[in-house]
Amino acid sequence: MARSEPTLKARALRALARREHSRAELERKLAPHAESAEQLQALLDRLVETGLLSNERFAQSVVYRRASTRGAAVVRHELRTHGLSEETVAAQVASLEQTEFERARALWVRRFGSAPESIAERARQMRFLLARGFSAEVVRRVVGTRESGEPV
Repeated sequence: MARSEPTLKARALRALARREHSRAELERKLAPHAESAEQLQALLDRLVETGLLSNERFAQSVVYRRASTRGAAVVRHELRTHGLSEETVAAQVASLEQTEFERARALWVRRFGSAPESIAERARQMRFLLARGFSAEVVRRVVGTRESGEPV
């Protein structure tokens, strides 16, 4: 006996059971399996109405997963690529920007632990933090401090 193809709703629920998805992301994943765009939109609307699909919850989960190792710029970019509204992105990133220095400092201490000994090492440490989306001002402040928090 051959297995039947899972329904569109079953595919959506399976994806949402694994992790949160934005509406745009779930729409993109389900589009090849939908018979019509109306069917897909109706399903997504039902999922939103029942609370199974939420852009705000998705944004919170991204922030929670990325906050300890990524700066506000990277998180903002990731949220935008998932098709979230500017209001949702701004609301989630605002809390990250307030703690950017502390998060960058904690990551720097975990990775390096001490002030750079040379200009090349300082540049390497700065590139590490910049590549993770921390602002240049925060990176200069973090790399320019000792482990105890005193300026170099």
